[in-house]
Amino acid sequence: MSNLIVKGGNKLNGEITPAGNKNSALPILCATLLTNEPVTIKNFPELTDVAKLIELMQSLGSKIEWNKEKEEIVIDNSNFCQSFGDTGFPLGMRGAVLLLAPLIHRHRVLEVKEEIGGCSLGIRELDPHLEVLETLGAHISSNGNIQIEAKEGLDGGSLWQDYMSVTTTENFAMAASLANGTSVMVNAASEPHVQDLCNFLVKMGANIEGIGSSTLTVHGVKELHGTEFTISSDHHEITTLLALGAMTGGNVRVKNAIPEHFQLINKTFAKFGVEIKYDGDTAYSVNNGQLRVVEPFTKNLLQKVEAAPWPYFPADLLPLIMALAVRAEGNSMFWNKLYEGGFFWIPEMIKFGAHIVMCDPHRVIVFGGKELRPTTVDAPNIIRATVALLMVALTIEGESVILNADTIKRAHPNFVENLQKLGADIRWDE
Repeated sequence: MSNLIVKGGNKLNGEITPAGNKNSALPILCATLLTNEPVTIKNFPELTDVAKLIELMQSLGSKIEWNKEKEEIVIDNSNFCQSFGDTGFPLGMRGAVLLLAPLIHRHRVLEVKEEIGGCSLGIRELDPHLEVLETLGAHISSNGNIQIEAKEGLDGGSLWQDYMSVTTTENFAMAASLANGTSVMVNAASEPHVQDLCNFLVKMGANIEGIGSSTLTVHGVKELHGTEFTISSDHHEITTLLALGAMTGGNVRVKNAIPEHFQLINKTFAKFGVEIKYDGDTAYSVNNGQLRVVEPFTKNLLQKVEAAPWPYFPADLLPLIMALAVRAEGNSMFWNKLYEGGFFWIPEMIKFGAHIVMCDPHRVIVFGGKELRPTTVDAPNIIRATVALLMVALTIEGESVILNADTIKRAHPNFVENLQKLGADIRWDE
């Protein structure tokens, strides 16, 4: 495990280009298995999660050329394996569940070992993904392992999801693209990375209506073809960089900042006295004086940030805005409607001197603007919570240590190096 050594108190200044969205890269990699023609993906991030999936696909026959300098990858799946034999489907690795739809189209029969995945945020369910395949005509059975069969291919069907699951929606879009007939999902997820995947499938020849909405209609086609696609910027990284500019009193300009996805995020920044402005698609934050929580007109209520599936404020961004709130004068409530373990890292933030009260597993109150001190904290296995600890450390004069901070590398390539270019005094201690 690697630790981060942070000497805080520097203003961050400069212009930076954010990485491609990791949450787009993983499903798009899986979706390339829907064709045997070469696919080129640009703005492709170099991340540990992505590298593991590439290694798995290569071991199964994919030819993959990755130019990390150009952030470009070319994939040819024409020699991908025809079956997994006795070993069964490799569900154990992170993100592998997104292979279910492409592989049922390729193999027609899959055997999946019954393993439950998860992380500090909570357990990742397998059942919704199986429901998608069953709705589209696959036969599901269990004899210790899970058997999935679609020997004649998948057929169109309609499904109303229990909740807006990103990965389930992505499996649906991939499965329905090559199914016979029309498929409809109601209560579909619509996050930027889901839109990226759907737009990628459309470039491959898929017929998808309702991209960016809660209802997806997919008219199945006979085949998909190779294409070239550019992954959109990571909205998590954009938010982090804009917040750090405001928190350190500096001026950070973020290129390729996809303004069309940021109206609600910018509205949330404004609740803490930070205005986000644009020069074309380059974003920068403006803070006129001290960070301060804007008091609601309803005086007996706290300023509040509620997080739920898109187009709500994204739950993954809550820790980043909480870091901003810790530095802002005033009190605010944060409500995570998604993850049962989304706030269990808060005791680490409190070590800096932050005043935070956990009301229940889903809600906390931040009493901001308190005096903070450098310290040593233990990063949780949650990407954005680890980033939030780093953000606060960067605003405190003196040396802080963030233990076990490797999780940042799962989502943000060259993140520490980019912060160094902006003036941060930060380094890995490996």
